[in-house]
Amino acid sequence: VVSANSQGKDLGSLIGEIQKRISESIKLPEGYFIAYGGQFESQQAASKLLVLLGALSLLGIFAVLYIHFKSTVLCLQIMLNIPLALIGSIAAIFITERVLSVATLIAFITLCGIATRNGIMMISHYLHLMKEEGETFCERMVIRGSLERLVPVLMTAFTAALALVPLLLSRGEAGKEILYPVAVVIVGGLISSTLLDIIVTPAVFYKFGRRPAERVVAAQKQAELNQQ
Repeated sequence: VVSANSQGKDLGSLIGEIQKRISESIKLPEGYFIAYGGQFESQQAASKLLVLLGALSLLGIFAVLYIHFKSTVLCLQIMLNIPLALIGSIAAIFITERVLSVATLIAFITLCGIATRNGIMMISHYLHLMKEEGETFCERMVIRGSLERLVPVLMTAFTAALALVPLLLSRGEAGKEILYPVAVVIVGGLISSTLLDIIVTPAVFYKFGRRPAERVVAAQKQAELNQQ
């Protein structure tokens, strides 16, 4: 048994490098093999489970959005915020510890739900303007809706980010080894998703949202008439 600890490098990369060097320099006799266990083995099992749970989370988010909007196109436009959030998260990890762990994977899953919130706020308001205030789908309506939702989006995003600032300042403190990478991923994702959402969501909605938006608004009005 050969035991070792890692520091300053994520466990997966370290094991990968060890496996590469051993395979290049050591030829085992027939019947012998090398097993990599301990924390690495546990991390691999946890990572596989989290990937599965992450996929289920994305499906769940899409299902809830589709139940509300009844439009695949609008759902995909809202979920576009997820890759926008991942840009900031990956950049934040690269700037700080450059380590991918189970904690960061958990934070990625959490961030998926948080990132979709901004898109929901923006697109729901566009639909509200078209349905309740008689706005037609045009560039002016998209600009108006974006400006009216700018302050709420910034307020909710930065409030969540500020709540995590104490954890960002706790790097290296005992007992904060798991909370710190979670805060890094979520804050980095919030910054990128919020800033890019202000630009990308209105542009994508204006480019691809006319037909689904008009269809959703018409369906909502028809449903209200049927209820009356």
